Amino acid sequence: MPDGHGAGGHDAYFMSGAPRFLVDINVGRLARWLRVLGYDALLARDVDDNALVRLALREGRVLLTRDTQILKRRVVTLGLLRALLIQHDAVADQLRQVMDALSLEGTAHAFSRCIECNEPLAQRRPDEVRVMVPPYVYGTQRAYSQCPTCRRVYWRGTHWGNMRKEMERVRPGLGDSPA
Repeated sequence: MPDGHGAGGHDAYFMSGAPRFLVDINVGRLARWLRVLGYDALLARDVDDNALVRLALREGRVLLTRDTQILKRRVVTLGLLRALLIQHDAVADQLRQVMDALSLEGTAHAFSRCIECNEPLAQRRPDEVRVMVPPYVYGTQRAYSQCPTCRRVYWRGTHWGNMRKEMERVRPGLGDSPA
């Protein structure tokens, strides 16, 4: 397994469309960037390796980790659990590795998930978020999304633009994903 992931099992993880990820806490920032791209990326906090593997198997998630011991488990070596050993320290390189290893392209669903809690965002009218955003933002923006769980509100401001630039740095053309 020179590429750091289990043999076989690839089709089972993608039959329903985009892969879903379980991200080990040791590469936690990667989960946020996968969410920016619109992928379901569950971050595992305070979970031992056994629980991590069980959760990934139960939910059909690709496990992303820097823990080499997980890659030695039978469920991984037999291809029952898809796991990718993250090789890099920088999150941009980690994201590039995941995209290359799983042949992921840009996504039409960029900016569709809460980067904090992974929930799909709901579109909101300006009047619905008026009291939740700064007056300048309310006066200059017309498109809003909100997380139904943590209630965080998103709009296309400078932070959004900076994230698109970072996506472009990861892979040219990725920052052009519709949002």
